[in-house]
Amino acid sequence: MTTAQICIIIAIIAYLAVMIYVGISFSKTNTSIDAFYLGGRKLGPIVTAMSAEASDMSSWLLMGLPGVAYLSGIADASWTAIGLIIGTYVNWLIVSKRIRRYTNEIHALTLPEFFSKRYGDDKYILTCVSAIIIIIFFIPYVASGFAACAKLFNTLFGLNYMLSLFLSAAIIVLYCTLGGFLAVSTTDLIQSITMSIALIIVICFGVFQAGGISNVIANAQALPGYLSMVNSYVSETGSSTSYSALSIASTMAWGLGYFGMPHILLRFMAIEDENKLTLSRRIASIWVVISMTIAVFIGIVGYSLSQASVIPTLEGSNSETIIIQIASTLSQHNVLAALLAGLILAGIMAATMSTADSQLLASASCISQNLLQEFGKKKIDDKTSVKIARITVIAISIIAFVLASDPNSSVFEIVSFAWAGFGAAFGPIVLCALFWKRSNKWGALCGMIAGGAMIFIWKYGIARLGGAFAIYELLPAFILATVMNVVVSLATAAPSGEVLKTYDQVNNK
Repeated sequence: MTTAQICIIIAIIAYLAVMIYVGISFSKTNTSIDAFYLGGRKLGPIVTAMSAEASDMSSWLLMGLPGVAYLSGIADASWTAIGLIIGTYVNWLIVSKRIRRYTNEIHALTLPEFFSKRYGDDKYILTCVSAIIIIIFFIPYVASGFAACAKLFNTLFGLNYMLSLFLSAAIIVLYCTLGGFLAVSTTDLIQSITMSIALIIVICFGVFQAGGISNVIANAQALPGYLSMVNSYVSETGSSTSYSALSIASTMAWGLGYFGMPHILLRFMAIEDENKLTLSRRIASIWVVISMTIAVFIGIVGYSLSQASVIPTLEGSNSETIIIQIASTLSQHNVLAALLAGLILAGIMAATMSTADSQLLASASCISQNLLQEFGKKKIDDKTSVKIARITVIAISIIAFVLASDPNSSVFEIVSFAWAGFGAAFGPIVLCALFWKRSNKWGALCGMIAGGAMIFIWKYGIARLGGAFAIYELLPAFILATVMNVVVSLATAAPSGEVLKTYDQVNNK
C-alpha cells in the first residue's frame, strides 16, 4: 500500500470515527420515541438548515450532477440545479413554518401520522398507504447511497465492491441506530461542512491541473452544445441536440420534489422555534446555490482533465467517479495533498451518509410507529418502540444492500426515480393539507396513490414512446396527483367540523 493510500485511509477513518462517536454520544438521550424520531423538536436554526440540505443533496451532488455535466454539458445539469434551487427556496418559504406549526398542534411525529391526523382519518388508512410508499421509494434511495460509497472504495483502492458495500452500510447503520434523529442531524451538519470543503478543494485543484479557467472554457467550447443552455452535447456521436422548452420544464420539475420529501420535511417539524426558520431558509438557500454551481462546474473541469490526460476518459456511469479520480490524482503529490484527498473522499461519504441515515430513520418510523402502532393499533412503550425502530433500520439496510449489489448501477438514475416518487405521491397532498381547507382524506388518498402509481406507469410505459413523452416522470405524475386530489375532494363530503376547526386554529395563529 502506498503512502498516499495510507494517508487517505487515515483521513477517512478519522472522519468515520467522529460519526460513530456522535452516534454513541446521543444514544443516551433517546429515552422516548419523540426524541428518537424528532429530537424532541429541539433543533437550532443552523443545524436545521444544514441538516435539511445535507440530507437532501446525497451522493448525487458530488457524483451524479458532475457526472451529467461531464458527459453532456451544462444544459441538463444546470436546469436540474435551477429547478432544485427554486424548489428549495419555495419549500422553506411557504411550507416549513406551516408544517412545523401544524404537526406540533396535532402532535404528529412523522409525515404519515400528519396526514391521518390532519384529515381526521381515525382508521389510519392514509398512514398505512403513505408508510408503504415511503418504504417502496426509500429502499432504492438508500441503496444508491450504499452504492456510491462502495464505488468510492472500489475505484480508489481496488477493494472488492461487495466488501466496500458492506463496510459503508455498516458504518451508516451503526450511528443511525445508536443516536437517532439528533445524531443524524448533528452528523449532517458536520457532513455539510465536509462536503463544502471537498467541493472547494476539488474545484481549485482541478482548474489548476487543467491549465486554468481559460483552458477549461476553451476545451468545453470546442464541443458542440456543451456550454449551451438550449442544446446538449451527445458524447456518442460528438454532436449536439436541441434542449427544448419541454425538456427544460421537465428537468426543472425536480424542484417540485421538495414538497414531498419526508426526510426534509422532518427537519422543518423538528426545529425548536418556528420563527427561526427564516434564518434557516437563508442559510440553506445560499448553500444550495453555491454547492450546485460548483458541482456543475466540476463536471466541465473534469472534461478538461481528461483531455489533458490527468484523469482517464470516463464513460457511462463511470462519469460519476470524477471527484474520486481528481482526489486520487491529488493524493500523489505529497502527504498533505494525500490528507486533503482523504478529506475530499470523506466529503463524498458525507454526502451519501447524510441522506442514507435520514432515509433509514424515516423508513424505520413508518414501520414501527405508523404501521405497527397506529394502523395495527399495537400498544408499545417508548423503550420497546425505539428497539423496534433500530431493528427496522437494520432490516431495511439489508434489503438496500442487496439492491446495491450491482456495481454498474447509476446513482443519478436511482435518485431521480425515488425523488420523483416522493414528489408526486406526497408533494400535492402536503400542499393541499397546508393550504386548502376543503381538501379531504379521500382526495388525499386518491392523489397519493395516483401520483405514486403514475411514476411507474410513465417511466416504464409512456416514456418509452419517445418524443414529447420522454420527459421526467415527476412532472406528469405531480399534475395528475394534484388534479385527483382536487376533483375527488370536491366530489366527496367536506371534512368534519373538528378537522376544519383545527385547520382554522393553526392558520389563524
